[in-house]
Amino acid sequence: MPEFTDAHGIAIVYDVHPATTVPRAVVQLIHGVGEHSGRYGALIEALTANGCTVYAGDLRGHGRTGMKQHGDAAKLGRLGPGGLGATVDAIWRLAEIIRDENPDLPLVILGHSGGSFITQIVVNDHPEAFDGFILSGSALRMPGWLRTGGHNKPWDGPDASGLEWLASDPAVGAQFRADPLTTEDSPMKLFGPIEVMKVFGRPRKNLGHDIPLLLLVGRDDTVGGPRSVHKLADTYRTRSGLTDITTLVYPGARHEIFNEVMQADVRADVIAWLDKRFPARD
Repeated sequence: MPEFTDAHGIAIVYDVHPATTVPRAVVQLIHGVGEHSGRYGALIEALTANGCTVYAGDLRGHGRTGMKQHGDAAKLGRLGPGGLGATVDAIWRLAEIIRDENPDLPLVILGHSGGSFITQIVVNDHPEAFDGFILSGSALRMPGWLRTGGHNKPWDGPDASGLEWLASDPAVGAQFRADPLTTEDSPMKLFGPIEVMKVFGRPRKNLGHDIPLLLLVGRDDTVGGPRSVHKLADTYRTRSGLTDITTLVYPGARHEIFNEVMQADVRADVIAWLDKRFPARD
């Protein structure tokens, strides 16, 4: 598995999954807080089978990167020196590597949850570098529109696991809890209030690059939910000047739509969106 060293000396681990047909695009996959890229196997398989090479890294403090960084699973999720800024910088460094290695292919960045907030920041900083972006389980990064805790409140009760907010299938929460490379600690506990506040912000005004955007959200998602995602779409239109924005809301789905009971439909929607904008090559 390849890796690179960031500005603070942290080894960032990532995988390259080559397209199994003629490549037509590259997808840079950014996972969420407390998890790792290994949880996206079905999505990666669908993308590579449909002409997309996928670069999937583990964020600072997370997954294999976190184990190399901390050497202790109890510390997973802690970003380390440089905090959120250094985490964003590492994502941009990987984007540069992808561009260098695939100069003739369009680059689409796909972020889920916390990874979607990082994606928003990276696109603000480097809009010209991306040919499309996909945000899953996202939200407008403003107080009142983004919840940083209390996600399981609608399902709390004496028999609740505390992970019902992830997906309607209880097996998803059970698998998350059993995974040695995940943590259930909240962003506030992992990062601290100062770093969490750095997540907040808005889409950049006048991006100057009209990037296609796909927004995916479960109707019962408690991180942002449809109301926040629709507000995010409107902000990208009116503030950033984007014109090609698609928002898909999945009834009965919670936060992890790529692990939900309708996950095959979600993957098919992603492929169809890519097909329209980045056609297959002969």
